[in-house]
Amino acid sequence: MQAPQSLSQYSLTPPFFYTLTTMSTTLSRSKSHPKASSHKKSDAPKRVVLAYSGGLDTSIILKWLQDEYQCEVVTFTADIGQGEEIEPARAKAIKMGIKPQNIFIEDLREEFVRDFVFPMFRANALYEGEYLLGTSIARPLIAKRLIDIARKTNADAISHGATGKGNDQVRFELGAYALMPNVHVIAPWREWDLLSREKLLAYADKHGIPVDFKKRKGGAPYSMDANLLHISYEGGILEDPNFAPEESMWRLTRSPEKAPSKAQIIELTYKRGDIVAVDGVAMSPATVLTKLNQLGGLHGIGRLDKVENRYVGMKSRGCYETPGGTIMLAGHRAIESITLDKEVLALKDDLMPRYARMIYNGYWFSPERELLQGLIDASQETVNGIVRLKLYKGTIMCVGRESKHNSLFDTKISTFDDDGGAYNQADAGGFIKLNALRLRIAANLKIANHKKTSKSSTKSGTRTGAKKSVKSATSKKSK
Repeated sequence: MQAPQSLSQYSLTPPFFYTLTTMSTTLSRSKSHPKASSHKKSDAPKRVVLAYSGGLDTSIILKWLQDEYQCEVVTFTADIGQGEEIEPARAKAIKMGIKPQNIFIEDLREEFVRDFVFPMFRANALYEGEYLLGTSIARPLIAKRLIDIARKTNADAISHGATGKGNDQVRFELGAYALMPNVHVIAPWREWDLLSREKLLAYADKHGIPVDFKKRKGGAPYSMDANLLHISYEGGILEDPNFAPEESMWRLTRSPEKAPSKAQIIELTYKRGDIVAVDGVAMSPATVLTKLNQLGGLHGIGRLDKVENRYVGMKSRGCYETPGGTIMLAGHRAIESITLDKEVLALKDDLMPRYARMIYNGYWFSPERELLQGLIDASQETVNGIVRLKLYKGTIMCVGRESKHNSLFDTKISTFDDDGGAYNQADAGGFIKLNALRLRIAANLKIANHKKTSKSSTKSGTRTGAKKSVKSATSKKSK
């Protein structure tokens, strides 16, 4: 198996990882926070696991937790394929007083794709018909590791940097509560008064937290979040849904106009619904997705500009790049088309929107999602074979699919030529009549009711005419 490569080859620059840091040093509470005394209670958390990236926001949260809660803080930084080196977060945590043994830095790329991305793609999940759930599917893994580390370090609280307006706060916390029902969750953006960039920078300056030049000057004109499945862009100039983003925003994909003028055909090998090889080369799950990101990015595949409905109730505009995932969806639907029964496929399509909403809204660890996953996974036992896809300037076309042992495509029956009696076309007449029975019954009823209505209208018209004649005759006699 090949080892997955970083997304850094795509020039991904923003810091998009989560770290949990433990600090054994208790620092004095900041005088600038009048609410601090409210947290000095007997039931206040003594040790907090923080989702920490080493960037400005989570570094401020780290210091704020120390000051506001006077607690020990534990950090966790995860590599889920965001394309950034994560080791610098270790040095930053140590500089802020974290003991080396309390700094958790992990490579979760294989687990992310194997246990979260692949199961989701077995369902062909799309939120609101378009979004491949790149951000949504990463959150349960982060929540899981937050809780794992909380147990390992005997922490009684976790903390994250999600805002009070977005979906991520819901996803992190639903996942955490499902795994540790009594965990204390600290969401600084719902508590503190550092609600502007100016206040954040002032806090950083006061406490000696380094701020790079770009952050001080305003940084990027939008926020970004990345993992091995996708990059998302939102906020800032993108908050105008009528604003077309510049070409320079996109980082994983070429524009279709600048993609190669020659199409490329790739071959995907499936085993129980998951891709196990690309072009005949066996690969691990994370390596598969990395390879498909490269191929899709080269051919301008996987861009999406969407206005979606957040779980908290508001509409939000986001731009997404999911090159490998877009290829995976096309390939999976192609192999299912010849290996799944018609009604099984239809049932999966019926259930898919609800499954996608479960993931989008943060219910990965819910009993309903797990129940549905069991059904989906059972359907994939026969989803084995090879699919060939043609990639060309932002498009994907299936040009071949085969399954030696599980194909339900019977050429003897489906052929338009002489099938040698494999299919009796005369049988279709009875089939059609049976399926038309309810339609014929309804039509006969309509016809009968129409006749009754017409006959009633005719009699009514006759009686009205007779009355007019009698009235006319009576009028003449009186004259």
